[in-house]
Amino acid sequence: MSRPRVSVQVYLTQLRQSIADLLPSGLPLIDGRRWSDRILVLCAILFSWAAGRTLIERFSVARDAVVKMYPSRKRPGRTYAGFMKALVERGQHLFSVLIEPLRGRLEQAAAPCWRMGGWLVFAADSSKLDCPMTPANEGEIGCASKAKSWPQMILATFVHLGSGLPWCWRLGKACSSERELVSQMLDDLPPRSLVVGDAGFIGCEFLKTVLAFGNHLLIRAGANVYLIEKLGYAVKEYDGIVYLWPKDMQKLGRTPLVLRRITLLDGRNRRMVLLTSVLEVEQLSDPLAKEIYSRRWGIELFYRTLKQTMDRGKMLSDCPTHAEVEAEWSMLGVLMLGMIMLEAKAPETAIDDQSIAQALRAVRDAMGGRIRAGRRKLKVVLREALRDRYVRCGTKKARHWPHRKNPKPPGEPQARTAEPEEVQLAQQLTCRRTAA
Repeated sequence: MSRPRVSVQVYLTQLRQSIADLLPSGLPLIDGRRWSDRILVLCAILFSWAAGRTLIERFSVARDAVVKMYPSRKRPGRTYAGFMKALVERGQHLFSVLIEPLRGRLEQAAAPCWRMGGWLVFAADSSKLDCPMTPANEGEIGCASKAKSWPQMILATFVHLGSGLPWCWRLGKACSSERELVSQMLDDLPPRSLVVGDAGFIGCEFLKTVLAFGNHLLIRAGANVYLIEKLGYAVKEYDGIVYLWPKDMQKLGRTPLVLRRITLLDGRNRRMVLLTSVLEVEQLSDPLAKEIYSRRWGIELFYRTLKQTMDRGKMLSDCPTHAEVEAEWSMLGVLMLGMIMLEAKAPETAIDDQSIAQALRAVRDAMGGRIRAGRRKLKVVLREALRDRYVRCGTKKARHWPHRKNPKPPGEPQARTAEPEEVQLAQQLTCRRTAA
């Protein structure tokens, strides 16, 4: 007996309801404008999911889907220029209305994996987004690599490692500082979060900034890091306690940064050193630290989803302002699609087993009016959007990969015993801290 087919209109209605369930009630559907707030947000989300080689193709698919979702409502504007103008004018306000409710829903939907070993873990990293080679983009955004390269924006992101979804993000110009962009987002993290980063985030000032916001950190250290042992600045010193205290900070009378060193073996049996501000082993054991850091790969998978699965590795806007708006709503599109997957997930299904590629294929089919034979309700399809579990007979590694990067491993940090002058200065700073 064949399964009953579902009509295109029913599928679009289900897709509209899945999105509406995540939107706050304060977005009006009708407010006297062709692009009301709710219609504008809905079209922008569909626009971020739509396939197409040009922005006009993506907008056409998104607008047609919105019209079919609301057949009795006044039609929204027909032109991409009008849609983008409304998005530029009201985009920041709509973001501020949307983001906090979405974060609250993420905490509920990802409850089984919201914390890892009692810690709320966020990974920090950045990636580059290409932009068209127009004079406006070259002048405003800039090019960070070799001559005659694409204009590029830097996208810095905090990803919640339990769910693999973005929590907050910032966009910068080609030569923007990765650490500066991440520092701007620290206020968006929940209190006492554990920030996980790779060796590129090592820096005493940056790490102190992370701690100043009430967070903890777990950072990989490479050979360019110089640690001090047996300084005597910590209240209780034991094996594993190290200090990050560059000479320039000593001259300024700045206090050292007290950390705990964790030495582990990575997947290739190479020594790997992590530094954490959690000094008590009972709160963050070495095995737990290794498990958490191994999950940092989730942020790389997120960027792969954005750039390859959703095909948003290159913005198509020839104007810097429009390129930034395009990137912002592409990020929100990833978050919304991931949230819809979590809402539809079966209780027995692990989050890591879900396939965002299959979920994207399902919503694109609904937007384009394509329904495959035997297709059932949208939530059932999303619930069954799981990763392949077949056994591969060969490797996925490319036989020829001419542009493959082969960076050297970060190595291990160098450690030395504190000099007598440093110990004396540390004691003076301890007395000042005690007196204060």
